[in-house]
Amino acid sequence: MSSLSLTTDRLVLHDFKMSDLPRVHKYASDPEVVRFMEWGPNTIDESKDFLRMTISHQKDNPRRYFDLAIVKKAENCLVGGCGLHVTSPHNREAFIGYCLSRDSWGQGYATETAKGLLSFGFSQLRLHRIFATCDPLNLASARVLEKSGMQLEGRLRENKLIGKRWRDSLLYAILEHEWKLNN
Repeated sequence: MSSLSLTTDRLVLHDFKMSDLPRVHKYASDPEVVRFMEWGPNTIDESKDFLRMTISHQKDNPRRYFDLAIVKKAENCLVGGCGLHVTSPHNREAFIGYCLSRDSWGQGYATETAKGLLSFGFSQLRLHRIFATCDPLNLASARVLEKSGMQLEGRLRENKLIGKRWRDSLLYAILEHEWKLNN
């Protein structure tokens, strides 16, 4: 199977490789970067395990897990990771997520990434519904999801156990016909 690569205006989203470890670990071990994530900050072994797992999923047939490196085209520099996971093939549903290094915040890369994942999901995978969740305190991520065309569907109460604390999540989603109206 060939390697997956998606292109946006300023980014390339491509399958991870083990050689990405130094850049992946840089953002995955940064406490500020992962403060709203369910994982991290990663040890080097946890970052290696993540890469091994995601690379093993690249061979799945049919493939349901698309974890991709976010690379700035201009500098050919890996600045984060993103993913689209098909949660229900029968219902043609998936969720998306993204994580960017601190030096890439506030430049529109997360929104560009989310839009790229939505385009891939609806155009190539023929999905019907794509959703995402975020911590209610993560206002930047909520803005990204809204700018990507997703709508707030509600609040999931205490649905994530982060460390020893229960956390709510905001649930966003977009349907195929809604995406087609704007693309």
